[in-house]
Amino acid sequence: MKKESIPYQRPIELNDTEMLRRSGQFLKFMKSRRTIREFSQQEVPQQVILDCLKTAGTAPSGANQQPWHFVIVRDPSIKKQIRLAAEEEERKFYAGRAGDTWLDVLEQLGTDANKPFLEEAPILIAIFEQKYRIDDQGVKVKHYYTKESVGIATGLLITALHHVGLATLTHTPSPMNFLTKILRRPEGERPFLLLVVGHPADVVKVPDIDKKDFRDIVSQF
Repeated sequence: MKKESIPYQRPIELNDTEMLRRSGQFLKFMKSRRTIREFSQQEVPQQVILDCLKTAGTAPSGANQQPWHFVIVRDPSIKKQIRLAAEEEERKFYAGRAGDTWLDVLEQLGTDANKPFLEEAPILIAIFEQKYRIDDQGVKVKHYYTKESVGIATGLLITALHHVGLATLTHTPSPMNFLTKILRRPEGERPFLLLVVGHPADVVKVPDIDKKDFRDIVSQF
């Protein structure tokens, strides 16, 4: 049945000058975002994380099916289980599963199979992609455009966390099936990404890398 339409309420209306000021200001702010691997153990208020996750939940999705689920992990014992399982997969990855070409690309970043941040950071957010759900009548309902939808929601989440001054690391050990088991998620969900969240450590160094030239990522007609 088609949903009833309601009037769209503009959240804000700005003149061109103010739009230009805000767009430049936001660009500068987002350029300060960096992936880090050294986290402080300083706790983060639960409501801050919940608000950021609510922001992620505002993302557009295919047919508004909202095919995502977020699991907040603070428990040290669960974080340890995740670290051990992730490092087991990472050792296989670096021992040959990745292939020489991929390892050559990663070499400049100095990464390896050791992932202490999975225990050191105060919060892990496991993001799951829901391939289908079971409705109230026990019928399987297929979800569409799940990866695209979850990817958009994840981008909003990372932006929201940066907005409140928190640092993040996107971690994608392959495969990630261990997350489904450890976090007791249902059959219809697949791990999409593991987001490490917290305040940065007192001293953090990041690789001296550049983004692509703007002309290489944008075309106009």
